[in-house]
Amino acid sequence: MTSHTPAPFTLAHLSDPHLPPLPKPRLIELAGKRALGYVNWTRNRHKYQRREVLDALVADMQAQAPDHIAVTGDLVNLAMDAEFAPARAWLDGVGSPDRVTTIPGNHDAYVRATRHRFGETFAPYLASDDGSAGFPGVRRRGPAALISLSSAVPTPPLMATGTLGRDQLVALEEVLDRLAAEDVFRVLLVHHPLKSEARQKRLTDSASLLALLKRHGVELVLHGHDHIHSTMWFEGPNGNIPAIGVPSASALAHGRYPAAAYNLFAIEKDNAGWRCEQIVRSIDPGMQVREIKRTRLV
Repeated sequence: MTSHTPAPFTLAHLSDPHLPPLPKPRLIELAGKRALGYVNWTRNRHKYQRREVLDALVADMQAQAPDHIAVTGDLVNLAMDAEFAPARAWLDGVGSPDRVTTIPGNHDAYVRATRHRFGETFAPYLASDDGSAGFPGVRRRGPAALISLSSAVPTPPLMATGTLGRDQLVALEEVLDRLAAEDVFRVLLVHHPLKSEARQKRLTDSASLLALLKRHGVELVLHGHDHIHSTMWFEGPNGNIPAIGVPSASALAHGRYPAAAYNLFAIEKDNAGWRCEQIVRSIDPGMQVREIKRTRLV
């Protein structure tokens, strides 16, 4: 009798859809930071954040039939009231809340007036398994434990920094302590990268997060924000931890920014421990999505 090896658990990761098109703003909404963001959208970003690109990428991802999907923020652009319902409709089309986990990015908390809207709009996609809201959140899916963080805070014009804050970091340490006793593949979801060369785009308390990960460890970190392919390695208690970023899910290639892509992670346990393979699928100029890279991470 032949033994059956179970198929790896597959986790898809996309980020920064910046859902186009942008609804027409009301005049009252174009004050302060939003005014600059709107000018940037109308002059530049609308040319390369394209709905047809996003739709093609999502269709290909769904055809791969991943077990779960992580969306690491920036679903909207200026966090205007009129952006949230279309973004929720889009996410509903990506998958149901039990199949999809999302977290907010800085554009989802663009201004103080609407910083609460993301949590209200996407509550079923944020909730922990115990039904609780807030961050860090924990969702168990197959062999994976998805740990959600929020680095999304309103910032002044021309700034796109993120901050976790002491309370979230303390709670994260408790979560990692609890998960340490379980045989799970821990995936940390955060919008901002753990290291950034750009002061105005950095995670302000990344040093505290990195110190925490050095003590407790996770198996994988997924982020967005920079709109590029990125792999960084950070010190953990039992070896280095891969932190993977991905381009904007709606982007045409432009300047130093690559075309839209998503990652698939095939996760499985063998006698030697965890195995994780990364498959990168990207859209080409003909609007076809193809595999462009395959890497063994663990």
